Parts: sequence; C-alpha cells; structure tokens
Amino acid sequence: MPFILIRLVRRLGRVQAWGLPLLIILTVFLTSWPLMAWAEPPENTITAAENYWWWFLVTASTVGYGDFFPTTLGGHLVGVYVIVGGIATLTTVFTRIATAIETAKGQRMKGRIELDISDHLVILGYTPGRTERLVEELAGDGTGPIALCAWEDVPQHPMSEHAGVEFVRGDLADEAVLRRAGLHRAARVLVDARDDNEALTLTVAVTHVRPDAHVVVTLRDMGRARNFSYVDDDVRCVQWHSPRLATEELQDPGIAAVYAELMTHGGRNTYSARLPARLAGRGFGRVQEALGRGFGATVLAVQHRGELLDPSWETPLPEDSVLYYVGRRRLTAEEIADTCSA
Repeated sequence: MPFILIRLVRRLGRVQAWGLPLLIILTVFLTSWPLMAWAEPPENTITAAENYWWWFLVTASTVGYGDFFPTTLGGHLVGVYVIVGGIATLTTVFTRIATAIETAKGQRMKGRIELDISDHLVILGYTPGRTERLVEELAGDGTGPIALCAWEDVPQHPMSEHAGVEFVRGDLADEAVLRRAGLHRAARVLVDARDDNEALTLTVAVTHVRPDAHVVVTLRDMGRARNFSYVDDDVRCVQWHSPRLATEELQDPGIAAVYAELMTHGGRNTYSARLPARLAGRGFGRVQEALGRGFGATVLAVQHRGELLDPSWETPLPEDSVLYYVGRRRLTAEEIADTCSA
C-alpha cells in the first residue's frame, strides 16, 4: 500500500498550495475504508460509518487511542497504509506552512508587502548611514512605527534589525507603491530624496495621496523652498545638511519656521552677553523676567566656565556667567545691569 501513496504524491507534486495535502488524506480515507471492510470480519465494528472516521482520524494523526483496531493481517496492512498517509499529509502541511513563512519573510525583506499600519511616519528615500542616524534619533523620541521607502536600487530591507521599521521598495512617485507603505493613513512624511528635483516630484505625489499629513522635505538648496509652497503651503522645508532639524520638525511641527525666523535678518536673533558683576548671585528667574519685560528677550541657556547650566527659577547665577538669549537686538552690559537691578 505505501508504494501506491508514494506514486500518488509524485503525480500530484505540481498541485498548488493546500490542495495537495487535502487530496492525499481524502484519497487515503476513501481507499482505505473499503479495503478495511474487505479485510476485517463482519463482527469487527471498526468498519461501521460511525466508527471508521474516528479510527481513521486518530490513526492518521499517529495518536491511536486503541478503542478500535484491526484484527487481521490485511487489516494491519491497511492500518500501515493509513499511518503512512497521515504522516505524508502532516509532512506536506508543515512543509507548506514553513514555505509560506519563508515566502512572507522574503517578501518583507524585499519590500513587496503591503503594510497594515496607520498614524505612522513614512520616510521616502534611503541614504546609507544618514537614514540610520535619522531613524535612531526618531526612535529615541518614541516616534512610533516607521515605513522606510526606497527605490529599486536598494535590493532588500537595509534596517531589518529594527523591529519598528517596515520596508517598501519600488517607484516612490507611484501612487500604488505609496499606498503599499500606508501613506494614505500616515501622520507624518519625511521626503529625503537624492536631489531637489526628485524631492519636488515626491512631494507632489505625497500631497496627492495624503494631503493632510505633516510633510517635511530636506533640500540642498533652500532657495527652492518657494517652489514647494506652490504645491502646499503647509510643506516644511529644512536644510538637507541638518538632519537633526528634520527630526525636530517631524516631532514638533513648526519649529523649523521658528529657527528660520531667528536666522532671518531683521527678525529676532540669538545673542550672548556676560553677566554684569553686580548681578552675580541674582536668581535666574529674576534675570529672565527683567529681560523679558524690558526688552522682550528670552534667555535660552547659561554657561559658566565652559559648562552649560540648567538653572531653576531660584538658582543664583555665578559670577562670570554667560547668558544666551533671543531678542530683537544685542543688549549692552549696562542695559542688562540697569534693567535687572530696577
């Protein structure tokens, strides 16, 4: 009997997917029942309809409860046939499962799967080393799941060791590829392209698929930021050479505009001033409040002998401290001393 089963498996080797194990077990069942009825005496109730399916199930699965069993040599041979058929079926099933798992893993590594995530971050473009640093900074801030999208020249997932980073590969200007990355459900998008022309193309595609997302674009030439405002006024452009600014804008929307205002001539700027000697020991909060009321300035940091301090409101400022502040203009030592002493 086993050789019949082996020939059957060889003939059906090309049957697709799960049809093969189902066909094997059905064939064994339908052929073994009449053979068992022929081999066993009538008084053996194993061949009764209400009993045989149960005996076949426990025997094919190699459990064998022993409540029903064949008594003749022919019946024993049929039992061997059923056992071999059960083993062949289980082996085929496990092989199919293992193949399905490996196929899914391979598809994930090649970026061919459709992601089932939402409210995530989509990164369009991959640059070795740079993208890893961006992801590390974002992961440190608890950004949530990330969909990394790369062009076809990236053969497989470059960051597979990161559990929270999924991978999609293809034409990044293609709507179908963007939807595979779940961009239509994304909360934020970082366009980190290979050049500014490509960045503009991808931004058009992004705003078409997901017009409500917070989109940040890195540019080599910030003079081209105006072109992106034609696509969408809410697109935020940052300098490509300042990846930290890109991650900050993704985490805190609008911060890039604040930095741009600080760096714009005629707007507020950052300055430093040494703390006047007569203000030594004065509480940080009093100095902060006086400069704010008198000049609309905001103290950002305090340095003392090369070390940045983290003062509380009541912390006395040591002598020779340096104040770093944002204001409309540079303040003289006399202005600072007079205002804080009033």
